[in-house]
Amino acid sequence: MAKKPTLSPTRVATYLACPVKYRWTFVDARGHWYVRAKPYFSFGLTLHRVLERFHDAGDRGVETKGQALLAYEENWIEAGYDSADAMAEALGEGKQIIERYLDRETEAPRTGRTLFVEKLLKKDMGAFRFIGRVDRIDEHDDGTLEIVDYKSGRESVSEAEVAADLAMCAYQMLLRHAFPDRRVMATIHALRTGDRASASLSDEDLAEFERDLTFIGEEIVRRDFEDVVPVSKRLCAACDFLALCRKHPDFPGAP
Repeated sequence: MAKKPTLSPTRVATYLACPVKYRWTFVDARGHWYVRAKPYFSFGLTLHRVLERFHDAGDRGVETKGQALLAYEENWIEAGYDSADAMAEALGEGKQIIERYLDRETEAPRTGRTLFVEKLLKKDMGAFRFIGRVDRIDEHDDGTLEIVDYKSGRESVSEAEVAADLAMCAYQMLLRHAFPDRRVMATIHALRTGDRASASLSDEDLAEFERDLTFIGEEIVRRDFEDVVPVSKRLCAACDFLALCRKHPDFPGAP
């Protein structure tokens, strides 16, 4: 029996942005040769690893600011930086973010408790499996489950942005599937400033989102990506795969 294809918020968002980019990222192995390391990915992943350890009740190695800063240096990822100076600047900026985050945790302790960190959620959606990895899930005193998603590159966030965010909607759907009797909410935490915003989809909104996701997911898993034609978009300038698209005879500016 053939294994069901797996989709995720990242895969769906990539497809919606550009089917050709989806092909080179997830379908055609030739695209892997064109992917470059990104400093913002390295920076964000380092911060996520430290916060994962800080909120993990079973990890007694990161409980204080000093331990968190040491873990930050130990988990530092160097990939993607174009100079030693750029990396040193990012390293210092990350330390400040960690220090401010822990100061806020001390000054205004959270209510409830953390249930999971880096939790993988799954749901069978017929033609495909859908998965999502959540940074943190907290349980509040009234039983509400809160999804917390860290954003290392953002300085602000609004309730409307959380409500419209594909990944945050997907995480709510997945968590409600795992805990159908619980109220679920989603929060984006902008690490650079500490700004936070939350939103909670109604049952009707979640049902509509699931229908839309099923439609898009079925289109993705049934599509023949060998036939996709690259189209010039604003995102092309920063895309790793621009050189590949330029080889297509129908792409603007192709030789």
